Amino acid sequence: MGADLRLASEHRCFGGTVAYYRHDSQVCGGEMRFAVYLPPQARAGKVPVLYYLSGLTCTEETFLIKAGAQRLAAELGLMLVVPDTSPRNTGIEKEDVDWEVGTAAGFYVDATSQPWASRFHMFSYVTRELPELVGRSFPARMDREGIFGHSMGGHGALVCALRQPGRYRSVSAFAPISAPMRCPWGQKAFGTYFGPHTEAWRAWDTTELLRSGGSRLPPLLVDQGTSDKFLVEQLKPELLREACEQSGQPLTLRFQDGYDHGYYFVSTFMADHLRHHAAALTA
Repeated sequence: MGADLRLASEHRCFGGTVAYYRHDSQVCGGEMRFAVYLPPQARAGKVPVLYYLSGLTCTEETFLIKAGAQRLAAELGLMLVVPDTSPRNTGIEKEDVDWEVGTAAGFYVDATSQPWASRFHMFSYVTRELPELVGRSFPARMDREGIFGHSMGGHGALVCALRQPGRYRSVSAFAPISAPMRCPWGQKAFGTYFGPHTEAWRAWDTTELLRSGGSRLPPLLVDQGTSDKFLVEQLKPELLREACEQSGQPLTLRFQDGYDHGYYFVSTFMADHLRHHAAALTA
């Protein structure tokens, strides 16, 4: 265990352990939190790593409490790593005023607009600092990484993978914000973190990255509920499908009848996603 990690709590779970950690982040300039599920196989050797990025208002606890992932992760031998959704208690004015930006709304980008640029570097945290910490501190096979997420975290998973081609062996998403430049959530967040010049936003938009032709993902699995109240205005999966078709990106986009945006939906299809990742990570 790395000396820079502080264990907050640890819990036995399906033969493995769920543990919550805190550490001082150089990338984000203050304390950050994350959680790890170690499957029982980790006692015998290194196991593949699957990162999960959570959505707006969530913490590092939400997924492990609500998604029902640990039972199958234990069977499949997958380590689950879940970062918090933003830096917290940064001292930035109005960081807690609006649930769509600031605290718990880091959008997995590296902010360039002040005052956010001083602390909100979630992309670098998720793709660089956190994996380095995991590789030093846990029995992780760092040559076998996958990434997935929900809503804002679905956007984050897709963008992290597209901006680092070849890094992740598997990628999937639940109800991702597919085209943040073209929805209110994304426009507010990008305007806050990058300023008003929309050309800078393109590097953080999944559909724009796909259309640019610069990188591809492994075969992508996306689930979307048809009764999701954010479907039309915020999520826009049809734009993701169009971008994948135009770029030749393999995509399985499943519309799940009657499901909404919450963790009842996520937990229902979690096993499909874990098996999707395990097929690539444990082969």
